[in-house]
Order: sequence, then structure tokens, then C-alpha cells
Amino acid sequence: MAYTRGSNANIIVGAAALFTHNDGELTEVDLPAYEETPGSEKSFKDTLQDDAAFTNVGYTMNGLELVFQPDFGEVQVDQLLDVAKLYKQGMQVNLNTAFAEATLENLLVAIAGKSADLTAASSGNSYDTTLNLSAGDIGECPVERGMVAVGPGTGDCAIGDQIERIYVAYRALSIENVTVSAKRDEPSMFEVSFRLLPNDSASYGKIIDRTIPVNLS
Repeated sequence: MAYTRGSNANIIVGAAALFTHNDGELTEVDLPAYEETPGSEKSFKDTLQDDAAFTNVGYTMNGLELVFQPDFGEVQVDQLLDVAKLYKQGMQVNLNTAFAEATLENLLVAIAGKSADLTAASSGNSYDTTLNLSAGDIGECPVERGMVAVGPGTGDCAIGDQIERIYVAYRALSIENVTVSAKRDEPSMFEVSFRLLPNDSASYGKIIDRTIPVNLS
């Protein structure tokens, strides 16, 4: 086989659409099926948009980052100046992004608030949405939410070779500080870091490269 430098079709550029699961932790059965009926195929982000169980966070800034942080222990012996063996003793995965749409719904997700903390009510001609900044209680379980992001994948833009990359996180928990601001020269946005936790099958989630069918309309 002749030497090739590489393939520009494998370079991924572009942002992802991010969705949260409204019912907390995400399981495999919660994910909707691909819509691939001939003549009515859809990108998975359109499928999620039409599913009432998922909410699109809208615009994001600084993209989407998945950070894998393994932790290794060391075994040192007298006869070597370096370690003789490394063994894996821990693992941490984080999903980082920034919500550019400063809605109370997005703030609720960013601070890992309960759905009951967000209420909507109408009074006369006004309509109010209120986020209760609850201090919580001792022993209260943290709020986990499943997350799905759909972005560009490898491949080119030719019909039948459109690949989207789907990121699925079963359990995501916001653990970092979240700042709410109102500044003259900067947009108000919520920078958020989600700690991903494994499910009972020891899986954080999965990444799928899906080729959209050729008949996509």
C-alpha cells in the first residue's frame, strides 16, 4: 500500500448541540432510536429536539470538552532509578462547556438544582419564572442528569458520507463553581464543569460515529 500523509476528512471542526435528559440519570433505553425511514431521515440532534424527554441548552461558548484524567500508582524497586511498574488506581472524566443562553432553565442545570426549584406562574398580565436558590438539606442526594451532545464527525460533506459524532453521558453532576454576572462589556453566561460518573455497568457513556443515510432530505 502506498504511503499517504493522512486524510483531511478525519479532521473535525465545529461545535456540538448539547441536550440534557429531563428525567435525571440516562439509561440506554432512554435514548430515542435513529429516524431512518427512507425519505424522512433525521440528524440525531433533530430527533432529540423533537423528544420531550430532552432539552436543548441552546448556544454554547468555548465548545465542548471531554477530559479524561487517569490516576496511576507507582511501584519502585531498589535496582532501578525509575519506577518498575505503573498500575491504574483511579479515573475521572469531566465534561466542560459554557452555556451562552443565560436562562433560568440553564442556570438550574449548571448549579445542579432540582426541577422543583424552578416554578412558573402568571399573575394578571405578567408571567414570572422563579428559580429558588435552595441551600439544600443534610444528606440530600446530589442531582444527576444524563447528557447527549451531537456534533460533526469524521468524513466529508458528500451525500451518504455525512458522519455525526454523538456523545452520551449517563450520569453528569455539576461540581464546579458557577458564576452569574451582569457586566457592561461581557455576555452573561454560565461556565460549567460536569463530573461524569459510571453507571452500574462501569460505563460513563459512549461516543458514536453515525453515518447519516444517503436519502437525508
